[in-house]
Amino acid sequence: MLDLALLPGEYAVCRLPADTPLSPRLWAEPGTSDVVTVSWTADGISVICPAGRAPAGADVETDWRCLRVVGPLDVAVTGTLATLVDPLTAARVSVVAFSTYDTDHVLVPAVRLGAATAALEAAGHRVLR
Repeated sequence: MLDLALLPGEYAVCRLPADTPLSPRLWAEPGTSDVVTVSWTADGISVICPAGRAPAGADVETDWRCLRVVGPLDVAVTGTLATLVDPLTAARVSVVAFSTYDTDHVLVPAVRLGAATAALEAAGHRVLR
């Protein structure tokens, strides 16, 4: 099925007011495997980033681990997230999912990482640590 890379360190899911400027400290250093994603709506800004770079003043949920589908994936591929989320849901593991142009990512609670990787491996995926 899919190869998944377990990214190092813990991640944070953050919420900021919609008019908040983002600090340059948020962005990843070149050459690291870190991932940062930012989504904006009129209701607020959502940021997913390494826990140590969570924006000051944000509502922050920490202790997430990030799994990245080894890619790149073709944008026309369908069902990738479903093949990840379905076994995690069956194992009662909470998921935060997001996609980039090249691949998909899922965050799982750090305390449930063992259950998450076991469920993904049982579904035929390979988790690279």
